[in-house]
Amino acid sequence: MFHYIIKRLLYSILILWGVVSLVFFLFTVLPGDPARMMLGQRADEKSIEVIRKDLGLDKSISMQYIKYLNDLSPVSVHVTNDPSDYFFIDSIRYSTYLKIVNISDKRILVFKRPYLRRSYQSKKNVSAIISETLPNTFILALVSIVFATILGLSLGILAAIKKDKLIDRVLIFLSATGMSVPSFFAAIIIGWLFAFVLGDFTGLNLTGNLYEIDDFGEGRYLELKNLILPAFTLGIRPLAIVTQLTRNSMLEVLSQDYIRTAKAKGLSFSRIIFKHALQNSLNPVITAVSGWFASLMAGVVFVEYIFGWKGLGYVIVDALNKYDMPVVLGCILTISLIFIVVNILVDIIYTLLDPRVRLT
Repeated sequence: MFHYIIKRLLYSILILWGVVSLVFFLFTVLPGDPARMMLGQRADEKSIEVIRKDLGLDKSISMQYIKYLNDLSPVSVHVTNDPSDYFFIDSIRYSTYLKIVNISDKRILVFKRPYLRRSYQSKKNVSAIISETLPNTFILALVSIVFATILGLSLGILAAIKKDKLIDRVLIFLSATGMSVPSFFAAIIIGWLFAFVLGDFTGLNLTGNLYEIDDFGEGRYLELKNLILPAFTLGIRPLAIVTQLTRNSMLEVLSQDYIRTAKAKGLSFSRIIFKHALQNSLNPVITAVSGWFASLMAGVVFVEYIFGWKGLGYVIVDALNKYDMPVVLGCILTISLIFIVVNILVDIIYTLLDPRVRLT
């Protein structure tokens, strides 16, 4: 398993490099000048040039790319004695670092925390922006996937037990409908129905966050009801998929010889279903749940924006509107890292659930 994890980590580095490179070069070919967007259309050329130099936009694209990779890498090369140098290790931007070795009279090799740059608009460190918003997205995705998993497993088992009955046909129809509805469309319909039409009865708001500021602006309070609509909206599609997968996998397992043997031995119906059939039906469900959890972390953009949920997706949309490349790159890099970590954890969980699976 150790060799497998090391191999996956090496592959992960290549994936992250590819993602960063693709998004970086896409932003370089898009029209727009971040310096002018920061200062406004009436800014003079001298001020714009000063901002471009501060952001490193006066350098060639290849040099900007090398500098960005150098900033992201935990082990990087920097200049120590020339503040005007593009690779100067500024103590304000690189708060903490550990010197490894001198490469030359000017350059040193250091170990540091990856530097995601500063936002063009707010001037805040991108890492600080992500640390503020990622927990909101994580909570929203976690609640959605837990809701979808628990209800999906229950409905899938019920559909398998009641195969070809009315309840089975109804669940198949609802699952197909849930899988075909885009999240942004479902968000609009659900928000309109439960927040506007039925708002007086449900007491739900179209927009809101997990923590709201009180009327006096002196503190924050927990508002769990704001989580209901976005979590329900996000959970619809994974709920439909988990229901279908559980039903199909359960039907396949229930037709196996060892299930017939268990019935012949007189084991109780509940023991056969939950102890033998369900446990051996979970592998495809775990794959779907893990993939959807990572997808929810990445795909909450429209749902967060419609419901005003200040998470990672909301930040990405806002940064795209403002052409704030460091924020977009930092968020995409974070999402890619989440995908990689989740996939590795799922492979390890496979070995715990099914002894036949071996990691190589």
